[in-house]
Amino acid sequence: MEISLKHLPGGRAAGTGSMMAQSDLDLKETALKEDLKFYFMNPCEKYRARRQIPWKLALQISKILMVTTQLIFFGLSNQLVVSFKEENTIAFKHLFLKGYTGVDEDDYSCSIYTQQDAYDSIFYVINQYKQLKNISLGTLGYEHEGSGLKICKQQYKKGTMLPSNDTLNIDVSTETECIFFKPQELAGKKAELKLNSSFFNLEFYRLIQVEISFKLKGIALQTIHARELPDCYAFQNTITFNNRAHSGKIKIYFDSDTNIQECKDWHVFGSILQKNTQYILVFDGFVILSCFASLVLCTRSIVLALRLQKRFVNFFLEKYKRHVCHADRLEFINGWYVLVIISDVMTIIGSILKMEIKAKNLTSYDVCSILLGTSTLFVWVGVIRYLGYFQTYNVLILTMQASLPKVLRFCCCAGMIYLGYTFCGWIVLGPYHEKFEDLNTVAECLFSLVNGDDMFATFAQIQQKSTLVWVFSRLYLYSFISLFIYMILSLFIALITDSYDTIKKYQRSGFPVTDLHEFLKDHGSVGYRKEQASMPFICCCRRQQSDDNLILID
Repeated sequence: MEISLKHLPGGRAAGTGSMMAQSDLDLKETALKEDLKFYFMNPCEKYRARRQIPWKLALQISKILMVTTQLIFFGLSNQLVVSFKEENTIAFKHLFLKGYTGVDEDDYSCSIYTQQDAYDSIFYVINQYKQLKNISLGTLGYEHEGSGLKICKQQYKKGTMLPSNDTLNIDVSTETECIFFKPQELAGKKAELKLNSSFFNLEFYRLIQVEISFKLKGIALQTIHARELPDCYAFQNTITFNNRAHSGKIKIYFDSDTNIQECKDWHVFGSILQKNTQYILVFDGFVILSCFASLVLCTRSIVLALRLQKRFVNFFLEKYKRHVCHADRLEFINGWYVLVIISDVMTIIGSILKMEIKAKNLTSYDVCSILLGTSTLFVWVGVIRYLGYFQTYNVLILTMQASLPKVLRFCCCAGMIYLGYTFCGWIVLGPYHEKFEDLNTVAECLFSLVNGDDMFATFAQIQQKSTLVWVFSRLYLYSFISLFIYMILSLFIALITDSYDTIKKYQRSGFPVTDLHEFLKDHGSVGYRKEQASMPFICCCRRQQSDDNLILID
Protein backbone atom coordinates (compact mmCIF):
# COMPACT_ATOMS: atom_id res chain seq x y z
CA MET A 1 0.00 0.00 0.00
CA GLU A 2 2.84 2.36 0.78
CA ILE A 3 4.41 1.67 -2.52
CA SER A 4 1.13 2.42 -4.27
CA LEU A 5 0.60 5.65 -2.40
CA LYS A 6 4.18 6.63 -2.93
CA HIS A 7 3.94 6.25 -6.65
CA LEU A 8 0.39 7.57 -7.01
CA PRO A 9 1.33 11.20 -7.77
CA GLY A 10 3.82 10.12 -10.44
CA GLY A 11 1.22 7.85 -12.01
CA ARG A 12 -1.30 10.72 -12.10
CA ALA A 13 1.26 12.98 -13.77
CA ALA A 14 2.06 10.39 -16.44
CA GLY A 15 -1.63 9.74 -17.11
CA THR A 16 -2.43 13.44 -17.28
CA GLY A 17 0.48 14.07 -19.73
CA SER A 18 -0.67 11.22 -21.96
CA MET A 19 -4.24 12.51 -21.99
CA MET A 20 -3.06 16.04 -22.85
CA ALA A 21 -0.87 14.71 -25.68
CA GLN A 22 -3.79 12.69 -27.04
CA SER A 23 -6.09 15.69 -26.77
CA ASP A 24 -3.48 17.81 -28.58
CA LEU A 25 -3.26 15.23 -31.35
CA ASP A 26 -7.05 15.08 -31.68
CA LEU A 27 -7.30 18.85 -31.94
CA LYS A 28 -4.55 18.89 -34.56
CA GLU A 29 -6.32 16.13 -36.48
CA THR A 30 -9.66 17.97 -36.40
CA ALA A 31 -8.07 21.22 -37.57
CA LEU A 32 -6.16 19.38 -40.33
CA LYS A 33 -9.29 17.61 -41.55
CA GLU A 34 -11.21 20.87 -41.69
CA ASP A 35 -8.42 22.55 -43.64
CA LEU A 36 -8.12 19.60 -46.03
CA LYS A 37 -11.86 19.48 -46.63
CA PHE A 38 -11.92 23.22 -47.27
CA TYR A 39 -8.94 22.98 -49.65
CA PHE A 40 -10.60 20.36 -51.86
CA MET A 41 -13.89 22.30 -52.12
CA ASN A 42 -14.85 24.10 -55.32
CA PRO A 43 -15.43 27.90 -55.25
CA CYS A 44 -19.20 27.55 -54.70
CA GLU A 45 -18.73 25.21 -51.74
CA LYS A 46 -16.08 27.49 -50.26
CA TYR A 47 -18.46 30.41 -50.46
CA ARG A 48 -21.26 28.48 -48.78
CA ALA A 49 -18.90 27.20 -46.10
CA ARG A 50 -17.09 30.38 -45.10
CA ARG A 51 -18.55 33.12 -47.27
CA GLN A 52 -15.17 33.36 -49.00
CA ILE A 53 -15.57 35.32 -52.18
CA PRO A 54 -14.21 33.37 -55.19
CA TRP A 55 -11.74 36.04 -56.29
CA LYS A 56 -9.70 33.73 -58.50
CA LEU A 57 -12.79 32.49 -60.32
CA ALA A 58 -14.03 36.03 -61.02
CA LEU A 59 -10.55 37.10 -62.08
CA GLN A 60 -10.12 34.13 -64.43
CA ILE A 61 -13.46 34.79 -66.12
CA SER A 62 -12.65 38.47 -66.66
CA LYS A 63 -9.15 37.55 -67.79
CA ILE A 64 -10.51 35.18 -70.45
CA LEU A 65 -12.54 38.03 -71.95
CA MET A 66 -9.66 40.51 -71.80
CA VAL A 67 -7.01 38.17 -73.20
CA THR A 68 -9.27 37.04 -76.04
CA THR A 69 -10.14 40.65 -76.93
CA GLN A 70 -6.46 41.56 -76.87
CA LEU A 71 -5.63 38.63 -79.16
CA ILE A 72 -8.35 39.65 -81.64
CA PHE A 73 -6.98 43.21 -81.84
CA PHE A 74 -3.45 41.92 -82.35
CA GLY A 75 -4.63 39.36 -84.92
CA LEU A 76 -6.37 42.03 -86.99
CA SER A 77 -3.23 44.15 -86.88
CA ASN A 78 -1.01 41.18 -87.75
CA GLN A 79 -3.32 40.30 -90.62
CA LEU A 80 -2.46 43.63 -92.25
CA VAL A 81 1.25 42.84 -91.90
CA VAL A 82 0.86 39.39 -93.47
CA SER A 83 -1.22 40.65 -96.38
CA PHE A 84 1.28 43.47 -97.07
CA LYS A 85 4.17 40.96 -97.17
CA GLU A 86 2.34 38.53 -99.45
CA GLU A 87 1.11 41.18 -101.86
CA ASN A 88 4.58 42.70 -102.15
CA THR A 89 6.11 39.27 -102.85
CA ILE A 90 3.61 38.72 -105.68
CA ALA A 91 4.32 42.23 -107.01
CA PHE A 92 8.09 41.57 -106.95
CA LYS A 93 7.65 38.37 -108.96
CA HIS A 94 5.67 40.21 -111.63
CA LEU A 95 8.24 43.03 -111.64
CA PHE A 96 11.48 41.04 -111.82
CA LEU A 97 10.65 37.61 -113.34
CA LYS A 98 10.38 37.79 -117.11
CA GLY A 99 7.19 36.20 -118.42
CA TYR A 100 5.81 35.44 -114.96
CA THR A 101 2.15 34.42 -115.25
CA GLY A 102 1.27 34.19 -111.57
CA VAL A 103 1.42 30.38 -111.49
CA ASP A 104 4.33 28.69 -109.71
CA GLU A 105 5.45 25.10 -109.98
CA ASP A 106 5.08 22.72 -107.04
CA ASP A 107 8.33 23.93 -105.44
CA TYR A 108 7.43 27.64 -105.97
CA SER A 109 9.76 28.04 -108.94
CA CYS A 110 9.63 28.99 -112.61
CA SER A 111 11.64 27.30 -115.34
CA ILE A 112 13.57 28.22 -118.50
CA TYR A 113 14.96 25.85 -121.11
CA THR A 114 17.23 27.82 -123.50
CA GLN A 115 20.42 29.85 -123.15
CA GLN A 116 18.73 32.89 -124.66
CA ASP A 117 15.97 32.69 -122.04
CA ALA A 118 18.64 32.65 -119.32
CA TYR A 119 20.37 35.77 -120.67
CA ASP A 120 17.07 37.57 -121.25
CA SER A 121 15.88 36.78 -117.68
CA ILE A 122 19.10 38.06 -116.09
CA PHE A 123 19.18 41.31 -118.06
CA TYR A 124 15.46 41.77 -117.48
CA VAL A 125 16.06 41.85 -113.71
CA ILE A 126 18.79 44.47 -114.12
CA ASN A 127 16.64 46.66 -116.36
CA GLN A 128 13.60 46.43 -114.04
CA TYR A 129 15.74 47.31 -111.02
CA LYS A 130 17.05 50.33 -112.93
CA GLN A 131 13.52 51.61 -113.73
CA LEU A 132 11.93 50.62 -110.40
CA LYS A 133 10.74 54.08 -109.36
CA ASN A 134 9.10 54.64 -112.75
CA ILE A 135 7.27 51.31 -113.04
CA SER A 136 6.39 50.25 -109.49
CA LEU A 137 2.92 50.95 -108.11
CA GLY A 138 4.01 50.56 -104.50
CA THR A 139 5.80 52.82 -102.04
CA LEU A 140 9.19 51.30 -102.85
CA GLY A 141 12.67 52.71 -102.95
CA TYR A 142 16.32 51.73 -102.86
CA GLU A 143 17.78 51.12 -99.42
CA HIS A 144 20.48 53.83 -99.51
CA GLU A 145 23.12 55.16 -101.82
CA GLY A 146 25.68 52.48 -100.91
CA SER A 147 23.41 49.54 -101.69
CA GLY A 148 22.66 48.12 -105.06
CA LEU A 149 22.24 45.04 -107.23
CA LYS A 150 24.65 42.16 -106.65
CA ILE A 151 25.05 39.35 -109.19
CA CYS A 152 27.10 36.25 -108.34
CA LYS A 153 27.71 33.17 -110.44
CA GLN A 154 28.96 29.88 -109.07
CA GLN A 155 30.53 27.37 -111.43
CA TYR A 156 32.93 24.47 -111.65
CA LYS A 157 36.50 25.23 -112.61
CA LYS A 158 37.62 24.89 -116.20
CA GLY A 159 37.15 21.57 -117.92
CA THR A 160 35.84 19.90 -121.03
CA MET A 161 32.72 17.84 -121.65
CA LEU A 162 31.83 15.83 -124.78
CA PRO A 163 28.55 13.98 -124.19
CA SER A 164 28.62 12.50 -127.72
CA ASN A 165 31.87 10.70 -126.94
CA ASP A 166 30.94 9.98 -123.32
CA THR A 167 34.00 11.92 -122.15
CA LEU A 168 34.25 14.31 -119.21
CA ASN A 169 37.18 16.25 -117.81
CA ILE A 170 36.15 18.74 -115.12
CA ASP A 171 37.40 20.05 -111.79
CA VAL A 172 34.60 19.60 -109.23
CA SER A 173 35.91 22.40 -107.02
CA THR A 174 33.83 25.55 -107.46
CA GLU A 175 34.60 29.22 -107.93
CA THR A 176 32.34 32.23 -107.36
CA GLU A 177 32.50 35.57 -109.18
CA CYS A 178 30.41 38.61 -108.32
CA ILE A 179 29.61 41.94 -109.91
CA PHE A 180 27.92 44.95 -108.28
CA PHE A 181 25.67 47.69 -109.70
CA LYS A 182 24.79 50.83 -107.74
CA PRO A 183 21.42 52.45 -108.53
CA GLN A 184 22.94 55.77 -109.54
CA GLU A 185 25.45 54.23 -111.97
CA LEU A 186 23.04 51.99 -113.87
CA ALA A 187 22.30 54.78 -116.39
CA GLY A 188 25.97 55.59 -117.00
CA LYS A 189 28.72 54.21 -119.22
CA LYS A 190 30.29 52.33 -116.33
CA ALA A 191 27.24 50.09 -116.13
CA GLU A 192 27.38 49.45 -119.89
CA LEU A 193 31.00 48.32 -119.62
CA LYS A 194 30.08 45.90 -116.83
CA LEU A 195 27.12 44.54 -118.81
CA ASN A 196 29.39 43.89 -121.82
CA SER A 197 32.16 42.29 -119.76
CA SER A 198 33.14 38.62 -119.92
CA PHE A 199 31.30 38.04 -116.63
CA PHE A 200 28.08 37.51 -118.57
CA ASN A 201 29.60 34.95 -120.95
CA LEU A 202 28.10 31.93 -119.20
CA GLU A 203 29.42 28.42 -119.84
CA PHE A 204 26.32 26.46 -118.99
CA TYR A 205 27.99 23.04 -118.86
CA ARG A 206 29.91 24.12 -115.75
CA LEU A 207 27.48 26.75 -114.40
CA ILE A 208 25.94 25.78 -111.05
CA GLN A 209 23.82 28.81 -110.28
CA VAL A 210 23.43 32.57 -110.76
CA GLU A 211 22.20 34.56 -107.76
CA ILE A 212 20.89 38.12 -108.00
CA SER A 213 20.24 39.93 -104.71
CA PHE A 214 19.05 43.43 -103.89
CA LYS A 215 17.41 45.24 -101.02
CA LEU A 216 14.40 47.54 -101.21
CA LYS A 217 12.54 49.68 -98.69
CA GLY A 218 8.78 50.21 -98.39
CA ILE A 219 6.17 51.81 -96.15
CA ALA A 220 2.78 50.23 -95.40
CA LEU A 221 0.14 52.94 -95.50
CA GLN A 222 -2.87 50.62 -95.33
CA THR A 223 -2.57 50.51 -91.52
CA ILE A 224 -3.78 54.12 -91.44
CA HIS A 225 -7.23 52.94 -92.55
CA ALA A 226 -7.25 50.63 -89.52
CA ARG A 227 -6.36 53.61 -87.29
CA GLU A 228 -2.81 52.41 -86.70
CA LEU A 229 0.54 54.02 -87.29
CA PRO A 230 2.31 52.90 -90.52
CA ASP A 231 5.21 50.41 -90.53
CA CYS A 232 8.51 50.60 -92.40
CA TYR A 233 9.70 47.47 -94.22
CA ALA A 234 12.98 46.20 -95.64
CA PHE A 235 12.75 43.59 -98.42
CA GLN A 236 15.84 41.45 -99.01
CA ASN A 237 15.11 39.91 -102.40
CA THR A 238 17.06 37.03 -103.93
CA ILE A 239 16.56 35.53 -107.41
CA THR A 240 18.34 32.22 -107.93
CA PHE A 241 18.87 30.55 -111.33
CA ASN A 242 19.48 26.95 -110.25
CA ASN A 243 21.37 24.76 -112.74
CA ARG A 244 22.73 22.15 -110.31
CA ALA A 245 20.96 19.28 -112.05
CA HIS A 246 22.36 20.21 -115.52
CA SER A 247 19.26 18.59 -116.97
CA GLY A 248 18.45 21.22 -119.60
CA LYS A 249 16.05 22.93 -117.19
CA ILE A 250 17.05 25.91 -115.03
CA LYS A 251 14.71 26.58 -112.13
CA ILE A 252 14.23 30.19 -111.08
CA TYR A 253 13.47 30.76 -107.40
CA PHE A 254 12.40 34.10 -105.96
CA ASP A 255 12.81 34.61 -102.21
CA SER A 256 11.84 37.75 -100.32
CA ASP A 257 12.90 38.06 -96.70
CA THR A 258 10.80 40.79 -95.12
CA ASN A 259 11.83 42.64 -91.98
CA ILE A 260 9.76 45.24 -90.17
CA GLN A 261 11.91 48.13 -89.03
CA GLU A 262 11.34 51.11 -86.84
CA CYS A 263 10.62 54.22 -88.88
CA LYS A 264 13.41 56.65 -88.05
CA ASP A 265 11.55 59.88 -88.67
CA TRP A 266 7.77 59.84 -88.99
CA HIS A 267 5.09 62.46 -88.52
CA VAL A 268 1.43 61.47 -88.78
CA PHE A 269 -1.03 64.31 -88.42
CA GLY A 270 -4.47 63.67 -86.99
CA SER A 271 -5.54 62.92 -83.42
CA ILE A 272 -7.57 59.79 -84.27
CA LEU A 273 -4.52 57.56 -84.79
CA GLN A 274 -2.73 58.73 -81.67
CA LYS A 275 -5.83 58.44 -79.47
CA ASN A 276 -6.60 54.96 -80.78
CA THR A 277 -3.04 53.87 -80.02
CA GLN A 278 -3.25 55.28 -76.51
CA TYR A 279 -6.55 53.48 -75.80
CA ILE A 280 -5.10 50.14 -76.89
CA LEU A 281 -1.97 50.69 -74.79
CA VAL A 282 -4.14 51.41 -71.73
CA PHE A 283 -6.15 48.25 -72.39
CA ASP A 284 -2.92 46.22 -72.68
CA GLY A 285 -1.88 47.69 -69.32
CA PHE A 286 -5.10 46.42 -67.73
CA VAL A 287 -4.43 42.97 -69.20
CA ILE A 288 -0.96 42.95 -67.65
CA LEU A 289 -2.33 43.98 -64.25
CA SER A 290 -5.05 41.30 -64.30
CA CYS A 291 -2.55 38.62 -65.33
CA PHE A 292 -0.14 39.74 -62.61
CA ALA A 293 -2.91 39.54 -60.01
CA SER A 294 -3.86 36.08 -61.27
CA LEU A 295 -0.20 35.04 -61.15
CA VAL A 296 0.14 36.18 -57.52
CA LEU A 297 -3.08 34.46 -56.41
CA CYS A 298 -2.26 31.16 -58.11
CA THR A 299 1.31 31.17 -56.80
CA ARG A 300 -0.02 31.86 -53.31
CA SER A 301 -2.46 28.95 -53.65
CA ILE A 302 0.33 26.57 -54.67
CA VAL A 303 2.52 27.68 -51.75
CA LEU A 304 -0.35 27.18 -49.30
CA ALA A 305 -1.10 23.78 -50.82
CA LEU A 306 2.51 22.67 -50.37
CA ARG A 307 2.43 23.78 -46.75
CA LEU A 308 -0.81 21.88 -46.21
CA GLN A 309 0.75 18.84 -47.87
CA LYS A 310 3.67 19.05 -45.49
CA ARG A 311 1.31 19.24 -42.48
CA PHE A 312 -0.62 16.19 -43.68
CA VAL A 313 2.54 14.15 -44.37
CA ASN A 314 4.01 14.97 -40.94
CA PHE A 315 0.73 14.22 -39.11
CA PHE A 316 0.26 10.94 -40.96
CA LEU A 317 3.79 9.87 -40.08
CA GLU A 318 3.31 10.93 -36.46
CA LYS A 319 -0.03 9.17 -35.91
CA TYR A 320 0.07 6.15 -38.24
CA LYS A 321 3.85 5.66 -38.43
CA ARG A 322 3.93 5.39 -42.22
CA HIS A 323 4.57 7.64 -45.20
CA VAL A 324 1.93 9.07 -47.51
CA CYS A 325 1.92 7.52 -50.99
CA HIS A 326 3.02 9.47 -54.05
CA ALA A 327 -0.50 9.63 -55.51
CA ASP A 328 -1.84 11.35 -52.38
CA ARG A 329 1.01 13.85 -52.45
CA LEU A 330 0.12 14.78 -56.03
CA GLU A 331 -3.47 15.50 -54.97
CA PHE A 332 -2.18 18.74 -53.42
CA ILE A 333 -0.50 19.93 -56.63
CA ASN A 334 -3.18 21.60 -58.72
CA GLY A 335 -2.06 21.31 -62.35
CA TRP A 336 -4.58 23.93 -63.41
CA TYR A 337 -2.80 26.53 -61.27
CA VAL A 338 0.49 25.63 -62.95
CA LEU A 339 -1.17 26.03 -66.36
CA VAL A 340 -2.59 29.42 -65.34
CA ILE A 341 0.81 30.59 -64.06
CA ILE A 342 2.49 29.64 -67.37
CA SER A 343 -0.31 31.35 -69.29
CA ASP A 344 -0.03 34.51 -67.16
CA VAL A 345 3.75 34.74 -67.63
CA MET A 346 3.40 34.35 -71.40
CA THR A 347 0.57 36.90 -71.54
CA ILE A 348 2.55 39.47 -69.55
CA ILE A 349 5.63 39.10 -71.77
CA GLY A 350 3.51 39.06 -74.95
CA SER A 351 1.54 42.13 -73.85
CA ILE A 352 4.74 44.07 -73.16
CA LEU A 353 6.03 43.16 -76.64
CA LYS A 354 2.66 44.12 -78.14
CA MET A 355 2.80 47.53 -76.45
CA GLU A 356 6.30 48.10 -77.80
CA ILE A 357 5.17 47.03 -81.28
CA LYS A 358 2.16 49.32 -81.05
CA ALA A 359 4.43 52.20 -80.08
CA LYS A 360 6.71 51.29 -83.05
CA ASN A 361 9.70 50.60 -80.79
CA LEU A 362 9.90 46.86 -81.63
CA THR A 363 8.97 44.71 -84.62
CA SER A 364 8.99 41.19 -83.10
CA TYR A 365 5.62 40.14 -84.54
CA ASP A 366 6.46 36.41 -84.63
CA VAL A 367 7.61 36.17 -81.00
CA CYS A 368 4.61 38.20 -79.82
CA SER A 369 2.23 36.03 -81.86
CA ILE A 370 3.60 32.81 -80.35
CA LEU A 371 3.36 34.15 -76.79
CA LEU A 372 -0.14 35.61 -77.09
CA GLY A 373 -1.50 32.70 -79.12
CA THR A 374 -0.18 30.03 -76.75
CA SER A 375 -1.31 31.93 -73.65
CA THR A 376 -4.83 32.30 -75.05
CA LEU A 377 -4.87 28.58 -75.82
CA PHE A 378 -3.93 27.80 -72.20
CA VAL A 379 -6.53 30.24 -70.87
CA TRP A 380 -9.34 28.55 -72.80
CA VAL A 381 -8.07 25.07 -71.88
CA GLY A 382 -8.21 26.21 -68.25
CA VAL A 383 -11.96 26.75 -68.60
CA ILE A 384 -12.29 22.94 -68.52
CA ARG A 385 -11.34 23.10 -64.84
CA TYR A 386 -14.55 24.89 -63.94
CA LEU A 387 -16.64 22.55 -66.10
CA GLY A 388 -15.03 19.71 -64.17
CA TYR A 389 -17.00 20.70 -61.08
CA PHE A 390 -20.00 19.10 -62.78
CA GLN A 391 -19.94 15.32 -62.99
CA THR A 392 -21.28 15.22 -66.55
CA TYR A 393 -18.52 17.45 -67.94
CA ASN A 394 -15.78 15.95 -65.79
CA VAL A 395 -15.70 12.72 -67.82
CA LEU A 396 -13.35 14.18 -70.45
CA ILE A 397 -10.77 15.30 -67.90
CA LEU A 398 -10.85 12.04 -65.96
CA THR A 399 -10.67 9.93 -69.12
CA MET A 400 -7.65 11.87 -70.40
CA GLN A 401 -6.01 11.54 -66.99
CA ALA A 402 -6.57 7.78 -66.83
CA SER A 403 -5.62 6.99 -70.43
CA LEU A 404 -2.56 9.24 -70.82
CA PRO A 405 0.08 6.83 -69.37
CA LYS A 406 -1.20 3.90 -71.42
CA VAL A 407 -1.49 6.01 -74.57
CA LEU A 408 2.09 7.30 -74.23
CA ARG A 409 3.48 3.77 -73.82
CA PHE A 410 1.43 2.58 -76.79
CA CYS A 411 2.63 5.49 -78.97
CA CYS A 412 6.26 4.67 -78.18
CA CYS A 413 5.79 1.14 -79.51
CA ALA A 414 3.77 2.24 -82.55
CA GLY A 415 6.33 4.98 -83.24
CA MET A 416 9.07 2.41 -83.78
CA ILE A 417 7.02 0.73 -86.50
CA TYR A 418 6.15 4.11 -88.01
CA LEU A 419 9.82 5.14 -88.19
CA GLY A 420 10.68 1.81 -89.83
CA TYR A 421 8.10 2.39 -92.57
CA THR A 422 9.31 6.01 -92.96
CA PHE A 423 12.94 5.05 -93.60
CA CYS A 424 11.97 2.13 -95.84
CA GLY A 425 9.64 4.22 -98.00
CA TRP A 426 12.19 7.02 -98.31
CA ILE A 427 15.04 4.83 -99.53
CA VAL A 428 13.00 2.55 -101.84
CA LEU A 429 10.20 4.74 -103.22
CA GLY A 430 12.02 8.10 -103.11
CA PRO A 431 13.31 7.96 -106.71
CA TYR A 432 9.88 6.96 -108.05
CA HIS A 433 7.36 8.99 -106.02
CA GLU A 434 7.36 12.72 -105.24
CA LYS A 435 5.77 12.13 -101.81
CA PHE A 436 8.72 9.98 -100.74
CA GLU A 437 11.56 12.25 -101.88
CA ASP A 438 12.67 13.31 -98.35
CA LEU A 439 12.08 12.07 -94.82
CA ASN A 440 9.81 14.93 -93.78
CA THR A 441 7.54 14.44 -96.79
CA VAL A 442 7.42 10.68 -96.22
CA ALA A 443 6.39 11.14 -92.56
CA GLU A 444 3.64 13.59 -93.58
CA CYS A 445 2.41 11.29 -96.36
CA LEU A 446 2.19 8.25 -94.05
CA PHE A 447 0.38 10.31 -91.39
CA SER A 448 -2.15 11.36 -94.04
CA LEU A 449 -2.65 7.71 -94.98
CA VAL A 450 -3.32 6.79 -91.35
CA ASN A 451 -6.11 9.40 -91.36
CA GLY A 452 -7.50 8.08 -94.64
CA ASP A 453 -6.45 11.09 -96.75
CA ASP A 454 -5.12 11.07 -100.32
CA MET A 455 -4.99 7.27 -100.59
CA PHE A 456 -5.79 6.90 -104.29
CA ALA A 457 -3.32 9.62 -105.33
CA THR A 458 -0.55 7.95 -103.33
CA PHE A 459 -1.18 4.65 -105.11
CA ALA A 460 -1.61 6.20 -108.55
CA GLN A 461 1.42 8.53 -108.62
CA ILE A 462 4.03 5.79 -108.32
CA GLN A 463 6.09 5.63 -111.53
CA GLN A 464 5.95 2.26 -113.27
CA LYS A 465 9.54 2.37 -114.56
CA SER A 466 10.58 -0.60 -112.43
CA THR A 467 8.23 -3.57 -112.07
CA LEU A 468 10.04 -4.72 -108.94
CA VAL A 469 9.66 -1.35 -107.22
CA TRP A 470 6.02 -1.12 -108.34
CA VAL A 471 5.21 -4.49 -106.77
CA PHE A 472 7.11 -3.52 -103.63
CA SER A 473 5.16 -0.23 -103.40
CA ARG A 474 1.88 -2.14 -103.40
CA LEU A 475 3.02 -4.50 -100.65
CA TYR A 476 4.44 -1.54 -98.71
CA LEU A 477 1.29 0.60 -98.90
CA TYR A 478 -1.21 -2.22 -98.35
CA SER A 479 0.68 -3.54 -95.32
CA PHE A 480 1.08 -0.05 -93.80
CA ILE A 481 -2.58 0.88 -94.23
CA SER A 482 -3.82 -2.48 -92.95
CA LEU A 483 -1.49 -2.46 -89.95
CA PHE A 484 -2.05 1.11 -88.82
CA ILE A 485 -5.71 1.67 -89.66
CA TYR A 486 -7.18 -1.74 -88.86
CA MET A 487 -4.95 -2.71 -85.95
CA ILE A 488 -2.90 0.08 -84.36
CA LEU A 489 -5.51 2.82 -84.70
CA SER A 490 -8.23 0.47 -83.44
CA LEU A 491 -6.10 -0.48 -80.43
CA PHE A 492 -5.43 3.21 -79.77
CA ILE A 493 -9.17 3.93 -79.69
CA ALA A 494 -9.72 0.84 -77.56
CA LEU A 495 -7.30 2.13 -74.91
CA ILE A 496 -9.24 5.38 -74.58
CA THR A 497 -12.58 3.56 -74.63
CA ASP A 498 -11.41 1.25 -71.86
CA SER A 499 -10.40 4.23 -69.73
CA TYR A 500 -13.77 5.85 -70.41
CA ASP A 501 -15.62 2.68 -69.33
CA THR A 502 -13.50 2.50 -66.19
CA ILE A 503 -14.32 6.10 -65.27
CA LYS A 504 -18.05 5.51 -65.85
CA LYS A 505 -17.87 2.43 -63.63
CA TYR A 506 -16.11 4.41 -60.90
CA GLN A 507 -18.76 7.15 -61.11
CA ARG A 508 -21.46 4.54 -60.49
CA SER A 509 -19.75 2.43 -57.82
CA GLY A 510 -17.22 4.87 -56.38
CA PHE A 511 -13.56 5.66 -57.04
CA PRO A 512 -10.74 3.71 -55.36
CA VAL A 513 -10.15 4.98 -51.82
CA THR A 514 -6.65 6.22 -50.96
CA ASP A 515 -5.19 7.12 -47.56
CA LEU A 516 -6.17 10.75 -48.08
CA HIS A 517 -9.77 9.89 -48.95
CA GLU A 518 -9.97 7.45 -46.03
CA PHE A 519 -8.64 10.15 -43.71
CA LEU A 520 -11.39 12.58 -44.79
CA LYS A 521 -14.21 10.04 -45.24
CA ASP A 522 -15.68 10.18 -41.75
CA HIS A 523 -15.19 13.91 -41.30
CA GLY A 524 -18.37 15.98 -41.36
CA SER A 525 -18.72 19.66 -42.11
CA VAL A 526 -18.47 20.72 -38.49
CA GLY A 527 -17.79 24.43 -38.14
CA TYR A 528 -19.09 25.37 -41.58
CA ARG A 529 -22.29 27.28 -42.16
CA LYS A 530 -24.84 25.31 -44.13
CA GLU A 531 -27.13 28.05 -45.35
CA GLN A 532 -27.47 28.22 -49.10
CA ALA A 533 -26.76 31.42 -50.99
CA SER A 534 -29.28 32.30 -53.62
CA MET A 535 -26.65 33.95 -55.86
CA PRO A 536 -23.24 32.73 -54.71
CA PHE A 537 -21.25 34.50 -57.39
CA ILE A 538 -22.57 38.03 -56.97
CA CYS A 539 -23.78 38.28 -53.38
CA CYS A 540 -20.36 37.77 -51.78
CA CYS A 541 -20.43 40.79 -49.49
CA ARG A 542 -17.79 40.19 -46.87
CA ARG A 543 -14.70 38.06 -46.50
CA GLN A 544 -13.74 36.94 -43.00
CA GLN A 545 -10.21 37.97 -42.19
CA SER A 546 -9.84 35.10 -39.75
CA ASP A 547 -10.07 32.63 -42.63
CA ASP A 548 -7.20 34.07 -44.68
CA ASN A 549 -4.49 32.02 -43.02
CA LEU A 550 -6.59 29.21 -41.55
CA ILE A 551 -4.81 26.74 -43.78
CA LEU A 552 -1.52 27.68 -42.12
CA ILE A 553 -2.61 26.89 -38.52
CA ASP A 554 0.01 24.58 -37.10
